[in-house]
Parts: sequence; C-alpha cells; structure tokens
Amino acid sequence: MTIFNSSLKEKEIYRNDFNEIFQETSALTWRLFIQLIRRPSTLFAGILQPLIWLFLFAALFSNAPVDFLPGGTSYGEFLGAGLIVFTAFSGALNAGLPVMFDREFGFLNRLLVAPLNSRSSIVISSVIYITSISLLQSFAIMATSAFLGYGWPSFLGFILIVMTLLLLVFSITALSLGLAFVLPGHIELIAIIFVANLPVLFASTALAPISFMPSWLGWIASVNPLTFAIEPIRLAYSDSFDLGTVLINAPYGDVNGYVCLAILFILAIGLFYLVVPLLNRKLA
Repeated sequence: MTIFNSSLKEKEIYRNDFNEIFQETSALTWRLFIQLIRRPSTLFAGILQPLIWLFLFAALFSNAPVDFLPGGTSYGEFLGAGLIVFTAFSGALNAGLPVMFDREFGFLNRLLVAPLNSRSSIVISSVIYITSISLLQSFAIMATSAFLGYGWPSFLGFILIVMTLLLLVFSITALSLGLAFVLPGHIELIAIIFVANLPVLFASTALAPISFMPSWLGWIASVNPLTFAIEPIRLAYSDSFDLGTVLINAPYGDVNGYVCLAILFILAIGLFYLVVPLLNRKLA
C-alpha cells in the first residue's frame, strides 16, 4: 500500500512539474510573440528580402541557356528552394538576438531570480518562437513561388520540406543561442550574422549548381549545411519523389536524400549537445 501511494505521489509531482513548465514556456513564448506584434517590421523584412531576390534573380537569369541547370528547370524553380532554405536559415541565425537584448536590458536576470520550475523554459520558448517565425516566412516564400508559376510540392513533398527546415532551424538556433551567451553584446552578434549570412548563401547550391562553380567553391558548397537542406527541398518539388536519388554530385562522391537528412539530423543533435552544457552553466 505504501509503495502504491508513493508511486501515485511521484506521478502527481511529475504531472505538476510538467504543467508548470508548460505554463512557463507558454507565457515566455507569448511574450516574444507580443513583441513581434508590436514590431511586425522584423517579420515582414524577413519575408520581403527573399521575395526581392526571387523576383530579381529569376528575371536576371530568365534568358539563361536551357542546359544551364540540371533537368532543364527554369531558374525561378531552381532558385525557389534556395530562398526557402535561406529564409529559414536567416531567421534561425537571429534566434539569439532576443536573448541577447534580455541580457543587456536586465530582463534575463529577473527571470533567473524568478521562482521558475525549470529555467530551460527560457531556451525552449526561444526555440519555439524562432521555429514558428522561420517556418511562417518560408511558407510565405513557397506561396509566392507557387503564385509565380514555379509549382507547389505534393503532400509527401510538403512533409519533406517541413522536416528538412525543422532540422536546419533547430541546428542554427542552437548555435545562435550559444553565441548569445558567449558574446559580450548584441553588436558582436549582429556583426557575426551580417558576416555569415551572404557568404554561406553564395557558398551553397542556392543560386547555382556545383557543376557551375570553380572546384574550390564546389568543395565548400558540398559541405555547406544549406546545400544539404536545399537539395531535398528541390526533390520535394520534382515529380519523382525518391530519397534514394543522388541529389549532390560532390567532389568527394555522390550524396542522396537520405544522407542529406542524416547529416542535418547529426548536425542538429551535435550542436545541441555542445550548447546545452553552456546554457546550463549560464542559466544556473
């Protein structure tokens, strides 16, 4: 009887802890969305920039030779997948900014002395918020691309796109949150974001295939995480949906869809594994 009662108490404590963490995470996540509602320009800017690129680059290469791209696809169709991934990447790279501003304005210290059941809710709320915004911005690019006649993926293709974006967003969000606790201020974090954004984009297959690049840039693009996210999304838009298809003709060998997703999964797990001890120390 005593064992049974203790088991019930443990379950009750576990349930109460879960409910408190859920409430804390919900409140902190809603706070971030309230900030977005008050300053919606950040959301629209994240959508507007890739749209401008989609219009300009598609127009710039509209008269490119037919054999310029593999499969004879139009440049707008080719570019669409790259901009979807770039939008999610840019949003995730900014994940550390809200935490950094909370550090500088003292709100993070208030949270650390508050009677929170788990301080992990601070990080979880940031991950949920950035993931939601990144997916929303990427879906806006997908809808615009479909409106321009560049196609819409099938149901399975859409699931593949969401899964690929989630893996990429989780990994880059973990990196950005780690930087938010390591760097001294938001100026340094913004500098890293500005320096990393465009070079990572141009050193991927977002704008051109590897076969079009010089050998040294092809090597960089073939190990760029964005490339491993872009190519499965291009596959999601194709008629033949087979993850076993070779997607990247890299200098070191052929890479299929399963390998691309596995690399993104390992990257996400690895970055979280590296960042979690840092977050635990900073939030202790």
